[in-house]
Amino acid sequence: MGWRPAVRGARAPEGRRGPVARVLGPEAVAEARGVCAVDPVASVLAASRLDVADRAGLAAAGGQVWGYPEEGPLQAVCWAGANLVPVVPSTLSRAEADDAVAAFAAVARQQGRRSSSVVGEQRATLRLWELLSRVWPPPREVRTDQPSLVIDRAPDVAPDPHVRRSRPDELELVLPACVRMFTEEVGYSPVASGGSAYAARVRSLITEGRSFVRVDDGPDGPRVVFKAELGAVAGGVAQVQGVWVDPALRGSGLSVPGMAAVVELTRRTVAPVVSLYVNSYNAPALAAYRRVGFERSGSFATVLF
Repeated sequence: MGWRPAVRGARAPEGRRGPVARVLGPEAVAEARGVCAVDPVASVLAASRLDVADRAGLAAAGGQVWGYPEEGPLQAVCWAGANLVPVVPSTLSRAEADDAVAAFAAVARQQGRRSSSVVGEQRATLRLWELLSRVWPPPREVRTDQPSLVIDRAPDVAPDPHVRRSRPDELELVLPACVRMFTEEVGYSPVASGGSAYAARVRSLITEGRSFVRVDDGPDGPRVVFKAELGAVAGGVAQVQGVWVDPALRGSGLSVPGMAAVVELTRRTVAPVVSLYVNSYNAPALAAYRRVGFERSGSFATVLF
């Protein structure tokens, strides 16, 4: 589905003209990236799409970027694609931040829900959802507290020497593990209706060297027992997503050295800072990441549709 231009000058529900955002063109992508650079860890999801837009154009990036305020230097931006990602720097005052989120909400209300999630820094995301929830359909789930963790040094534990980058010829081996992880995490299969787009995404991550696996021999041949991907890379930050251990082997000690290997390989060749976010109620995952050496840098929130 294509993206319609945002309607400018939208009026607030009470009839007064509220804060207004503008749809940015190619000439403003560099400035939008500068807004993301204020906090590279919190903004990496949006910044990674802006990097694509800078290289290949906004159409290739798969969405729009909205800027606030309507005129003058940008204070905040919002990526609007498969995910709706507000980037509201912590350098703004509370009032300025609220105005920026209100402006993004006005655009999103007029365009209707086009994204499968709203995700980003906790306060901006939850405030955006508070405004959108009045007109958008109910979500499947709201994850209000997802600690954002980072590491910018060598891991505290020895990496698993068997964890490596996936090879292009291993798509048929890696894809089922990715599908199982996605289904466990999100609640539905990404290939239930064909899944060609999801398979293309996994293939792209493998080709770009952003997919990591441990493959062991099983009773029916090779199988992925640990895997992770770098879902977003920008501004010197690589965000790990899709961490998964075969359920039959959970508790056997694969996750900690596996993640240490991902950190080591990523810092060596991709980005000096490795980040991820995890649900606050997932105590085993939080403990594992802390053993690797991750430290908390903030909080995310996610609204899933």
